[in-house]
Amino acid sequence: MTAGRPGHTAGPEGPDAHGVYGTDGALVAAVDGLADPLNDPLPGGHTSPWFRSDTIPAEPATPHAVQSAAPSSHETGYAPRQAPPQGPQQPQGASNEWYDPAGYQRDWYGPQEPSARMAAADPVPDLQDFTAEPRTEVLARIPVEPEPETEPDPAPSPGGRAERRRAAKGRGRRRPGTAPEQKAAPAAAVPMSRVEARRAARAAKDSPAVIASRAVGEVFITLGVLMLLFVTYQLWWTNIRADQIAGKETNRIQDEWANGDRTPGVFAPGEGFAIMHIPKLDVVAPIAEGIDKEKVLDRGMIGHYGEGKLKTAMPSDKQGNFSVAGHRNTHGEPFRYINKLKPGDPIVVETRDAYYTYEMASILPQTSPSNISVIEPIPAGSGFTKPGRYLTLTTCTPEFTSTYRLIVWGKMVDERPRSEGKPDALVG
Repeated sequence: MTAGRPGHTAGPEGPDAHGVYGTDGALVAAVDGLADPLNDPLPGGHTSPWFRSDTIPAEPATPHAVQSAAPSSHETGYAPRQAPPQGPQQPQGASNEWYDPAGYQRDWYGPQEPSARMAAADPVPDLQDFTAEPRTEVLARIPVEPEPETEPDPAPSPGGRAERRRAAKGRGRRRPGTAPEQKAAPAAAVPMSRVEARRAARAAKDSPAVIASRAVGEVFITLGVLMLLFVTYQLWWTNIRADQIAGKETNRIQDEWANGDRTPGVFAPGEGFAIMHIPKLDVVAPIAEGIDKEKVLDRGMIGHYGEGKLKTAMPSDKQGNFSVAGHRNTHGEPFRYINKLKPGDPIVVETRDAYYTYEMASILPQTSPSNISVIEPIPAGSGFTKPGRYLTLTTCTPEFTSTYRLIVWGKMVDERPRSEGKPDALVG
């Protein structure tokens, strides 16, 4: 507790007689003298709670002087103060400074010294040190925490308020990813010795097994490409080439008939002498003498069995079996769909002098290639029982193979000279 203010000292005629504020008007004067924190005077006044009156030297006063001359608390609080004298000549205890460090310590910490725990927890120096040490030394003793490193503020966003807010939120944030200082520096290349370089070069070379497997793989790839080209040639290019050759041969035969340059007789192998029409299959192909593969069949033409033991009759003969052969697949494939012929379907053979019309009679789906009885004058298995004028078509089966033969038979139903025009089968 601090000592009371002057004017409140007990005396024979003081507060003990009528109380502290027993005098008329004393209560109003006391209320007016209360310190107002909003109206504190400039430095030099004494309204601070740290003001200590005991630092002011007391003057001897009589009871009469205390009662009559003691200033009121209002006047005391606003009384002007003189600046304390400066320099070492000021006597101790005679300072008029309004701040009393001893009183502050006595009010806040009591008569004892501050505990060691509070002194250790508070890193700020004692307030008494501020009066003895320069300000720069005190500030140097205060620990300062380092500020976190942040990226420089981006340039102000030219957009609206929302964009500026987003830009402000993004300030001070570290971008995701590894910091530049955390990136590992590239390791410097260590030069190899000569032995290590030789070992590395030897390891880089392919082993014989790898070379052999690579060569085998390249061979297989080459064979695969060649096979693909061969299949493309067989299924596509041979048909185009055969159609071109057969078309030219057909035009040549028709031109010779129109000019009258050819005379009936024996035809040389590979020589075209007639044209076959199968309206249902839209087939128009020349007929050449012989069944030679390269000279006749592979050129898209139909071959006539006319040589050796396989010799058969001609259409103009009054009796016999006119037998022919043709490819079912590739090289023009004129007989590819003869298996779709039905009994009664017309097949017309056109020669220099006449049109011979046959009607499909029967079919043999499969037989051996060595079965030559199918082309005899009375073919076996055809259903014919007596001599007549017959037609036999032979081709390979199944498709894209030559394992067996497919046989189709027909019987002549009409013979028309060219002077009488085309038969109904070609006109309709």
